[in-house]
Amino acid sequence: MHTISSLAELHTAVDQHDAALAFISGPNCSVCHAIQPRVEELLKQFPAVYAVHADIAETPEISGQYTVFSVPAVLFFIHGKEIFRQARFILIDDLEEDIKQALNLI
Repeated sequence: MHTISSLAELHTAVDQHDAALAFISGPNCSVCHAIQPRVEELLKQFPAVYAVHADIAETPEISGQYTVFSVPAVLFFIHGKEIFRQARFILIDDLEEDIKQALNLI
């Protein structure tokens, strides 16, 4: 998972890859720190998905642009369009199924 530090980097990641996932976390979010390794492990099954991580405290403009009001948040994009998101309660099994279904759109 690549760490990004600006909204422009997120736009680049989303625009330049057929499938992209953004994991948004916060600095004092214990759930974020617990779930991020599980998301990274899951993504090993999906090498076609380009994944980025952003800290909402360092990149607050992402919150405004993508209406992220709670963390952790996972946003998934196909061809630059947001297909689905999960926030606050990230369920790994559901995330896996959502990714599989979304990749069928490519």
